[in-house]
Amino acid sequence: MACQGFKNIPYSWHEQIIDLLAERIVVVDREGNILYINEAYCEFLGTTVEKALNEPVYEVIENSRMHIVAKTGKKELAAVQPINGSEMIANRYPLYENGEIVGALGTVMFRNPEEWRMYKSKIQRLVEELRYYKTKVQSEYKSKHDFSHLIGNSPLFVAAKKLAERVSESASYILIIGESGTGKELFAHSIHNNSDRSGMPFVAVNCASIPEHLLESELFGYEEGAFTGAKKGGKKGLFEIANNGTLFLDEIGDMPIAMQSKLLRVLQEREIHRVGGQKSIAVDVRIIAATHRDLDKMVAEGHFRQDLYYRLNVIKIEIPPLRKRKEDIELIAMNLLKKLEGRFFRKGIELSQEVKGKLTQHSWPGNIRELENVLERSINVLDGQVIELDHLPLYLREQESPHHDEKKKSKTSNIMPDFSTIPVQPLKETLAAVEKQAIENALAFTKGNKLEAAKYLEMSKTSFYEKCKLYNL
Repeated sequence: MACQGFKNIPYSWHEQIIDLLAERIVVVDREGNILYINEAYCEFLGTTVEKALNEPVYEVIENSRMHIVAKTGKKELAAVQPINGSEMIANRYPLYENGEIVGALGTVMFRNPEEWRMYKSKIQRLVEELRYYKTKVQSEYKSKHDFSHLIGNSPLFVAAKKLAERVSESASYILIIGESGTGKELFAHSIHNNSDRSGMPFVAVNCASIPEHLLESELFGYEEGAFTGAKKGGKKGLFEIANNGTLFLDEIGDMPIAMQSKLLRVLQEREIHRVGGQKSIAVDVRIIAATHRDLDKMVAEGHFRQDLYYRLNVIKIEIPPLRKRKEDIELIAMNLLKKLEGRFFRKGIELSQEVKGKLTQHSWPGNIRELENVLERSINVLDGQVIELDHLPLYLREQESPHHDEKKKSKTSNIMPDFSTIPVQPLKETLAAVEKQAIENALAFTKGNKLEAAKYLEMSKTSFYEKCKLYNL
């Protein structure tokens, strides 16, 4: 019916109607040669209709893709096309006859120089602002590692790496289990970088480092006036920033139980509500969670929601600690040295055989992070090119056997405060004194390493740091 109605319009009107509706228009045949182009387009291009007709479109129109659309049959809508030093918005449609592609139609917005000047002064500014923020987001929320950065040949590690590679292209949620310092975040980066979301944001958040009262607004954002101090215009949460990308929830085991229920609702409904907001915002985010805690035990004790655990634990990847991959220690150490050489402007640093032996003997409670700290400390006191025993920290030099650290740990764990030295006082103050002495013992044993001390006392990093601050340690 529409075609019959169009035939009623006098043919002499057709070109005028096309010019009014389509602004600038070009039609090409199957080979990309120009069959029709209107004067408005030619005027803008600095040519004439006579010169443009029957010429290849890519020779007449800068950065044209009309010949590609005429081949592929795939339309391109609202495409930004650089022409004459700036951008215009182009629409490109394939043309069919009897079910076969015969050419393509292209239109470009803006019909005269005045409209173009308006675009340059108003819209172009928005394009530049969009570019700025896009570049900023890509630099701040871009995955920095891939699977080539995961070093190791031990069977347990290779199995974990292969599983991560296999599931990276899936959209399923992933739970990474491993002790502190084993490289859980590197695995998360690599999985994102190997997925079809790699061009979108990778946003990492440590659930243990954000105070409980701020965690909801950080994850879900807030509206203007939601609370005292809220920014004008509100703020996007990390879920919105990570939309179409990946959100890495590190230390998920430290997330408060009240926050766990809110997270579960978002994962189930795939939409968020900003703090103080009324409308729901749809989000498409892949979740990778990680923890060093025993979530099965936490679920049994009621400290972690069972339904959230099952929601997150679709695919579990367990990263072995360094003490279970002794054969990888030398390889990892040499790789870390290469990285540290660049930081210290050094070259050709090596490890002596005695040092290699000591590194292999150690149990590495702090895993790869501890190994990197040891090597960095050694380079700081190194004069030559070879790291010797004297360059290692004292606790490694005094190590007697592979079981030495475990014996020392066991011995230290049995050290109890001398209650006879504690005066009779209210129970609360007595318990505080015992707690302070236990923390001091742990710090003395770990040479001041708070992360290791927290592990020996079986405390979370957040709680341990709060106690240290309370007791001025």
